[in-house]
Amino acid sequence: MLVELRIRNIAVIDSVTLSLAPALNVLTGETGAGKSLIVGALGLLLGDRAAGDRLRAGADRGSVEGIFELTMQGGTRHPVFQLLDQRGIEVDNGTIVLKRELAAGGRSRAWINATPVTVAVLSEIGAHLVSVHGQHEAQFLMHADMQRDVLDQYANARDSATLVAALFGELSALQSRANERISARREVERRADYLRFLVKEISEADVQVGEDERIDGEIKLLTHAQEIRQLSALAASALEGDETTVIAQLRNVRRSLVSLSRFDANAERWIAVLDEATYSLDELASELATFSEAIESNPNRLQRLETRRELLHQLGRKYGPSLGEVQTTLELAQTELDLVDGAAVSDAASQREIAAAHKSLTEAAAELSALREAGAHTFSKAVTDLLPELGMIDGAFRVALGSLADVASHGAEDVSFQVVLNAGGEWRALSRVASGGELARLMLALSTVLARLQQTPTLVFDEVDAGVGGTVAWHVGALMRRVAGHHQVLAISHLAQIAARAHHHVVVHKAEHGGVTTSDTSVVVDETRVVEIARMLGGDSDREVSRAHARELLNRGASDASAPIDEATTKTQRRGKRV
Repeated sequence: MLVELRIRNIAVIDSVTLSLAPALNVLTGETGAGKSLIVGALGLLLGDRAAGDRLRAGADRGSVEGIFELTMQGGTRHPVFQLLDQRGIEVDNGTIVLKRELAAGGRSRAWINATPVTVAVLSEIGAHLVSVHGQHEAQFLMHADMQRDVLDQYANARDSATLVAALFGELSALQSRANERISARREVERRADYLRFLVKEISEADVQVGEDERIDGEIKLLTHAQEIRQLSALAASALEGDETTVIAQLRNVRRSLVSLSRFDANAERWIAVLDEATYSLDELASELATFSEAIESNPNRLQRLETRRELLHQLGRKYGPSLGEVQTTLELAQTELDLVDGAAVSDAASQREIAAAHKSLTEAAAELSALREAGAHTFSKAVTDLLPELGMIDGAFRVALGSLADVASHGAEDVSFQVVLNAGGEWRALSRVASGGELARLMLALSTVLARLQQTPTLVFDEVDAGVGGTVAWHVGALMRRVAGHHQVLAISHLAQIAARAHHHVVVHKAEHGGVTTSDTSVVVDETRVVEIARMLGGDSDREVSRAHARELLNRGASDASAPIDEATTKTQRRGKRV
């Protein structure tokens, strides 16, 4: 439960420390006193968006801090502790402290038990500690997907619904891929004759990557064979032959160097260099001579090569330009043709996959439908049973399930919340309820039933009593008090009938300190509470008749034993001090 809420420099709040009791807490005050600010600050603590204008005027930073104490319920540890363990956040004696700090410009920081966390983590943990039911929730529950989610929560069918959504996604993906293959195959079938011609033409040519370069080189040699032979022979004879050639002259140089070596040791190194050069020139002369002898005119070979080169150029112009791209074109065309030629096999395999996925989806959807049908019956009865005491004597509520022709991502049925408000009336969708007061009471009944399922220890009802009054308001208060038997409840209300039911009553009021208006809170007990109830009843709180009416209402509220005040609550009340 939320033991204490501390607010600093938020909106017009300077510093407020709000202590809460374990049962029914009611927050009241004049319109504009700042009740919504308390709820807004609590929203910040639970991860709501932080804007710079939420800070108190002139303040550089503000903060909201909540102290929660959780105890074992029936020997079971609350699941929030496991989430905290997974994030390495230590918890001492079941105390969890959430803190959010805002700075100018909208920047914020968050901590859990002094451990820095992201706002997302703060929100996740906060959702396990506090559940807020406000007037906006009534509009939220108008949507079919939200109604479906509420039913799944009540019917313990969320895991089943998640499975159905996943299986539907898998089936849709398989069907999409199958449709894509069919579309691609139809396109290929329109181009099949062209593709077969392409494959035949390139395959018969037996194109080899790099072949065109080799052919170009050989054609150049054959085209200039006589000139190449003459030049290479001339170069070879210039290097080696009679006494006037290069190599013969180098031999004369060597003889001179040998003679010189008798006088200078450096000549030995020069001789080695000369010998190496002479050996290289010998090799060159030999290669040139061999090359010259090998080159000969071959008109037939030249013609074949030119014909081959022209074929490769034609293929390049059509499918290239490079031979590598021609090969790639061949491979792609063959792949497309394989799609047509192997269509029967791939279609059969695809249909088997789709059939198996459809079967799994149908079975999972049937299990989900069974859970929803059972949950819809008990949920309808639970809500309907609450309506008479909320002033809707002949009212009834039901969860209508409409079967779908095909299983969708959310299951095999649509979910619709429907109500009948008067005897003999027609069932109408919840979204068509005309009266705001009737809708508020219906939302309270739904919230009450759902609260029994939630492990969230603290429930906040933010003016869900709007549009009701008189005896109905009295019953609304009784219902909240009953919920407080198994949850801590914080109700923000403007109705005396509800405030009189509270175990712990806090009043929000505006005050002026140093010329600056601020919102503050105080716990009211005994006579101060009588005065507040009298004010809420609309009478003159200074008149005894108004106070007598207030005392009567408080006595009636205290006599309701549906959620007895425990010792901790009594201690909180008896403190009777400003907080």
